[in-house]
Amino acid sequence: MRILVENSGYALTNMGDLSMLQTAVSRLRNLWPNAHIDVFTHNLKELSNVCPGAYPLRGSKSFPWVTPVPSLLYRSISAPSAWKYISELEWKAHQKLPFLTRFGLLKKLAKFDRDHDLSPQLNAIRAADLIVATGGGYLTDSFPNKAKRTLGILNLSTWLNKPTVLLGHGLGPLENSELNRKTSVVLPRVTFISLREGKASMPLLTSLKVSPSKVITVGDDAIELAYQVRSDTVGTGIGVNLRVSRYSNVESDAIEKVRSALHEAAIRREAPLIPVPIAHQSGEDDPKAIQSLLRGYDDDSDGGRNLNTPIKVAKQVGGCRVVVTGSYHAGVFALSQGIPVVALAKSQYYQDKFLGLAEQFGTGCEILYLSDEQLKDKLIAAIERAWSAFEVTRTPLLTAAKLQIEQSWAAYKKVYQLFGEGSRQ
Repeated sequence: MRILVENSGYALTNMGDLSMLQTAVSRLRNLWPNAHIDVFTHNLKELSNVCPGAYPLRGSKSFPWVTPVPSLLYRSISAPSAWKYISELEWKAHQKLPFLTRFGLLKKLAKFDRDHDLSPQLNAIRAADLIVATGGGYLTDSFPNKAKRTLGILNLSTWLNKPTVLLGHGLGPLENSELNRKTSVVLPRVTFISLREGKASMPLLTSLKVSPSKVITVGDDAIELAYQVRSDTVGTGIGVNLRVSRYSNVESDAIEKVRSALHEAAIRREAPLIPVPIAHQSGEDDPKAIQSLLRGYDDDSDGGRNLNTPIKVAKQVGGCRVVVTGSYHAGVFALSQGIPVVALAKSQYYQDKFLGLAEQFGTGCEILYLSDEQLKDKLIAAIERAWSAFEVTRTPLLTAAKLQIEQSWAAYKKVYQLFGEGSRQ
């Protein structure tokens, strides 16, 4: 049994992406103990540490998968516009002349040297018995290049009649006409989809003409990891996270309002402000954003720079009584341990993520909008409400987490059942 894993974070530096990948690989290994599992990544050395037994497969940028472009020409093309043009032509050819897909793949592999950087990826798709796109929110306008690459993988795998599944996904927004068009072509062809939230994702799949019979809503794969490390003691701190990035649309005036509100709430409760970083990469550096929020209250903090594994972050969350976050997975880690969340959102991408998360847990997650003129006062009040409601919300949150873990596991078992006992080898 050979399983090929596409995932949301090739760099392995986002603790939310990484927690979903680790959970997925662990579950697949549980179901197929002797499977060969390939994982697309940019961080080949780190994969063996975070996913023991999985084989790293270097992920690359968008390129034509099947067109038999000669090796010398492939190496000579550097202009992104040229690759975009060739890729688009290939995309159209796949849809209009699908019988050429297998021929084109074999032809391309025959032209490449064994050590060519494309050859291992194409060979892995051709050899796979199952293609799995693990959890995340990467089929969206916010990450167009990543979305196109994933759709390219799914497009090729489905045209080659490979069993193809998406597990633990949050989809959209998809207002980009090109992405919407391609997604509407590919997703109806996949074998099975499980969603981490249904509030935004299910209506989108319906609009894309994906059959409801192949879709279920289960919750986020990362819930299990956080639930397993929950603490029986009540935390005393206020967890802090704010995602400052291109796709979150957080502006400096909002950062200052959040900082001021956090300081005032912490002073009232004599509580430490506890860093809960998720992303550790350029362009979405959570520790840096957290340091700016703690400035003047805890100037010695590194913003959680050393919290570089999902387990470390989840255990850090366990010391909180409330978590204030602009990052989705900081909210997942908190709610999964029975800790209420005050979520901060501006972009539609984050509004959809947090609204879906709140619906999945049913309680304990209040959403504030960073564009609100009354943000500071509302945030202080929301922290007070969450702090006071901790004892009331803890049991329902833990119950919701346990249910979602069971539902998420059931989705993996369904994938196993789809391919029968004969695949367990």
